[in-house]
Order: sequence, then structure tokens, then C-alpha cells
Amino acid sequence: MMSKKMENKRMQMPNAVVRALSGALFVVVIVGCLLLGMSTFCVLFCVVAALLLNEFNSLLEDHDLAQVNNTVSVVSGVYLFIAFFLYCSGSAGPAVFAPYLLSLIFVLVSGLYFKQPDPIKTWAYTFAGHLYIALPIALLNSLAFNPIYSPTLPLAVFVFLWLNDTGAYCFGCSLGRKIPYKLFPSISPKKSWVGSVGGGIVVLLGAWIFSIIYGILIFWLGLGLIVCVFGTWGDLVESQLKRTVGIKDSGRFLPGHGGVLDRFDSALLAIPAAAAYVLLWGA
Repeated sequence: MMSKKMENKRMQMPNAVVRALSGALFVVVIVGCLLLGMSTFCVLFCVVAALLLNEFNSLLEDHDLAQVNNTVSVVSGVYLFIAFFLYCSGSAGPAVFAPYLLSLIFVLVSGLYFKQPDPIKTWAYTFAGHLYIALPIALLNSLAFNPIYSPTLPLAVFVFLWLNDTGAYCFGCSLGRKIPYKLFPSISPKKSWVGSVGGGIVVLLGAWIFSIIYGILIFWLGLGLIVCVFGTWGDLVESQLKRTVGIKDSGRFLPGHGGVLDRFDSALLAIPAAAAYVLLWGA
């Protein structure tokens, strides 16, 4: 009779393959869109922003946390990305952000007219969704239109995130039981320090390869380290959100990865951190 341990391993293998293939396909789609041109990049991440905000707002409503105006939230969040795209590309001036600012005022004023049961909670969760999702996705434009490394920087961020996830998974599965030190056991029991360190090693190797192509080793190692650390925190932050509402996945959009939020959780902290790093570096 097959032992329970062997049975669990057999069940994990198909899931691991599906997860790896889904992750690889995800990176290929993003890299392909970046290489096809900035218009394709804009369309892709407008869709991503819309899907992320819709999933986040649905999660809030399904668990009775708040009744956010999903249409206003999604449209204004997508517009924020477009505004950043136009501003960073030099196609528009600062005035392009005015409609977005007006949408935030609308969120506050609408509570006076639509008889919301808890308007303050609605404000808080609407603004939280934009701070957590819309702004980080919009900040991709500051990387995509970087005068020195355009459009390599957003590509590198997503490649580093994928390398970190893959490295952490491989090291965690192979050495996690031998070195059973958990990263945040109360939030994500499966994540271990050995997995995080392994993911970091793989990312730094990837950063070294980028430096061979583009030069400045220290810059790429620093970017890789920033993406690795903040990407891990991003994953844990979303795990905390899911644990708070009592769910395993934010949705079922991607095979082996759950919802769209499950796939982009690491990026939501890694992107603004990478943007800040590049800005401070002066690249």
C-alpha cells in the first residue's frame, strides 16, 4: 500500500508542473508585450490593472468588508495607468492627472448622496485598493520609459520575480525539511528561510547575467536584491490579506496560481521599491 508521504509527493508533482508552466507562460506574455512595443505594454497593463482592482473589490464585497463602487474604482485605476503612461512618455503634461484627482474627490462626495451604510469604510477600502494596486502598476511606466534602460527595467523586475519564486520553491522543497526555519509561520506556514535565501541566490545570478549584457554589475545586483526582498514581502502581505478573510486563493484566473492578485502580489511591492531604487540611483 502506498504510504501517505509518497501519495502527497505524487499529488504535488502535477501541481508543481502546472505552476511552473503557468509562471513561465506569464513571463513570456509580459516579455513579449514589452518587446512588441510600448502600445502593447500599455494595453496589457491596463487590462491587468482592471482585473486586479475588480478581483480586489469582489473580495471585499464577498466577505462583507466594504461595498466599493467597482466601476469608479476600476475606471479611475486604469486611467491612472494611462496618465502615467502619457506623462512618462512625454506625450502629456501634469494636467493629465487632473481627472484622476477628480475621481478621488467623487469617491468622498458620493457618500453624501448614495446613502452608503459606512462611507468611511468605503473611502478607506477604495483608496487602499488604489494605493495597493493601481499606483504600483502605474509606476511601471517610470521604469518602462527610463532614458537609459528602457524597456529593460520592467522586464528585469518580472524576470527577477519569477526567478525568486522558482528558486524559493526549488530550494524550499529540497532543503526546507532539513532546515525547518519558517519565514512567517503564522501567515504563510510553507515559506522557509532556506527557500528565501535560495530564491535570492537565483535572482543574483540572473542580475549578474543582466550586468553582462547591460553593464554596471552593482546596479543590477542592487535591483535584484530589492526585487527579491520586496517581492517576498509582497507575497506575505497578500497572504496576510487572504488569511484575514479566510481564503486560500484570491480567485481562479490562472491554473496553479489562483487569482490575478495571487500572481501579481509580489510585483505590487517590488515595482514601487524598484522605481524608488532607480530614482535614487539616478539611472
